[in-house]
Formats: sequence, C-alpha cells, structure tokens
Amino acid sequence: MLTLTDVTHIYPNGTRALDMASLSLGPGLFGLLGPNGAGKSTLMRCVATLQTPSSGTIRFGEIDVLAQPERLRAMLGYLPQDFGVYPRVSAYDLLDHLAVLKGIAGRGPRREMVEGLLHKVNLWEVRKKAVAGYSGGMRQRFGIAQALLGDPRLVIVDEPTAGLDPEERNRFGDLLVEIGENVVVILSTHIVEDVTDLCSRMAILVDGRVVAQGEPHHLIDSLKGRIWRTTVIRDELADLKASYTVISTRLRAGQTVAHVLAAESPGPAFESIEANLEDVYFANLVGRRQTLPAQTPA
Repeated sequence: MLTLTDVTHIYPNGTRALDMASLSLGPGLFGLLGPNGAGKSTLMRCVATLQTPSSGTIRFGEIDVLAQPERLRAMLGYLPQDFGVYPRVSAYDLLDHLAVLKGIAGRGPRREMVEGLLHKVNLWEVRKKAVAGYSGGMRQRFGIAQALLGDPRLVIVDEPTAGLDPEERNRFGDLLVEIGENVVVILSTHIVEDVTDLCSRMAILVDGRVVAQGEPHHLIDSLKGRIWRTTVIRDELADLKASYTVISTRLRAGQTVAHVLAAESPGPAFESIEANLEDVYFANLVGRRQTLPAQTPA
C-alpha cells in the first residue's frame, strides 16, 4: 500500500506545486489525472525519491520513503516523461547495461531477465537496433522494459501515451494493465481516455490539490442526472456561461455543444445526458477554479 499524507511542495520561487495532497492506493493500475501544470510530475518525482517535498509523509508498506529512499529505490520502476538513451547502443545492450546498474550482477539471471522483458514488450525482433532509431511507441515500450528491471513492486509511468498513435496507445495500455495485475502502478496523465480505459481507481489533481478520488464508475455515478447538453451559436456562449455552470464546450458544424452542470433541468433547450469521466474531470476543474480567489488586475 502506498500512502501519501498532506504532501506539500513549494519551489524556491514560491510556486506551490503540491498543496496537502493525500492519496492511498494498493495493487493495480491507479490513474492520476490532471491538466498540464497541476503538479502531477512533482508528485511522481516525490514518490520516486527524486525530490523531497516541503512537508508531509510518504509510506510504501513499512517503508518511510522520505527517511529511507534507498529502500524504495530497490523496489521501484520509473518511466519519466522524457528519458535519454545512448544514441548508438542497441536495445539489448542498453537494457543489459541498465540491469547491471540496477544491481543484477549475475550474467545468467541478467540475460534471462533482459530477454524476457524484450519479449514482454514486443521488442525482441528489433533488439539489435539502436533505441535512438525507435519510433515513439517503441521507445515507450523500451522505457517500460527498463522500469521493470528487478521485478519492482511499485511502477510509476508519467504521461506515457502522449504523442502515441492509436495502435501504439492500445498496445501500451494492454501492457500496463498486465503489469498492474501484480504490483502498484501509477499512471500520471492528462488524457481522460487513458484513465477510462485502464484504471480501476483514480484521483484528479488540480493546482496541486487532490479534488476527487475513487473508482471511476462511482465518480461518474455522482453526476447522475446532473449533466445537461445544449447547442448554441458562438455569440450566445458568453450569455450561457454567465447564467449556468458550463463545464465543457465543443465546436461542431459551426455550433457550440455545451455541457452544463445543474441539479435540475435548466430549461426546455437542455437535454439530460449520461455523464462520463470527461464530465467528472471538467466538473472538478470548474469547481476548483470557482473556489480560487479572484485575481486583481495589476
């Protein structure tokens, strides 16, 4: 069980990247959803012992992560947003080198692990090709292979599907689900579909705060009967936003389709629709921003 309690991080320039963030998650795929700049990467780096939060506690089982970072690192697999590679080294040789750095010294066990992981992520046929020449999806699969070295109990993947085409995204998602059957996997993303498709539990992070967490279908159920759709022309959108809680808009065929959050029908021009995880996400974004103090112009 990974437990974060009141984790806060303030950078030297005064930016509060995390604000009393608390989470509790067990084995399986956990989705951390939030917009760019919400603090997801900062939170992941704190869990991965790459930086120390200003305050709060992080525990993984009996390990105090902040006091004993080396104990967590021995059982951690981490795939950051960007990772560098040696430009002319093959996937096999690079993974073997990383395995040595991970402490897997025996040549036989190391060869068995490297070959098994390359098969697992479907890179065996291109194992002799330099990783620098891989496609984006292939590089991400190599990233997962290096994260799985040493049979980690906690795996962190930060924005892993950004920039992947649909086929690679599906293949990568299947791989994450398979990994999550036995270990704690944290999937940090701003892509709602990733969480919808893959995660059994999730949290939404906005401006460094955890504003919602739970099972996706329970969060969706909390909006049952409260999402309404209407279509307006662009010139009417400002008036709509002034009168109702508009959580999202989408332009279609020259008109704007708006989703409105309301406890009862706003009027005859609105139809009730089934909520989805995107509605949950946008409703929490709007709710958080409405609670922030208004900015006074300079």
